Amino acid sequence: MSAPPPAEIETDRLLLRRPLLDDAAAMFSAYAADPAVTRYLTWRPHTSIDDTRAYLAHCQEIWAAGTVRPYVIATRIEPDRPLGMIEWRGPGPSVTFGYVLAPAFWGRGYTSEALAALVDWSLARPTIWRAWTFCDVDNIASARVMEKAGMAFEGILRRYSVHPNISAEPRDCRVHAKVRE
Repeated sequence: MSAPPPAEIETDRLLLRRPLLDDAAAMFSAYAADPAVTRYLTWRPHTSIDDTRAYLAHCQEIWAAGTVRPYVIATRIEPDRPLGMIEWRGPGPSVTFGYVLAPAFWGRGYTSEALAALVDWSLARPTIWRAWTFCDVDNIASARVMEKAGMAFEGILRRYSVHPNISAEPRDCRVHAKVRE
């Protein structure tokens, strides 16, 4: 079994770093309370900064366990300003990801860059063979993020995931993956 990714990962433009409790105010105001951001996600918009603080406390707990690595997405020139989050879920022969980004930063390729970094890191480990993720069938922007990160569309997972901001019933999801040959 591979160890989880390191505490920090740098790309050309980004720093993926461990989330801090001090990130709560910036995250809450930038995206966590925004219904447009959370429309296709598996969680509802935060109704208070206390929701965001509770989420960040949870991040501290799961970080210590080592099977999930939530990262703040920040630029290298402003490492203390969270633009969003990306999560690595493993370890095993297969790892998955989830991500969110503040709308002020949509369309700049930040999420694809962060996802590609974690996919590449994962597939460079000798025990990880598959890196995959999914999105609601109607979330075309997220599907594009996966494609730009080098993941191939594999198909539709029928009635796979509940996205509570759309429906209480499981929805169909697009699955994308990159595998080590």
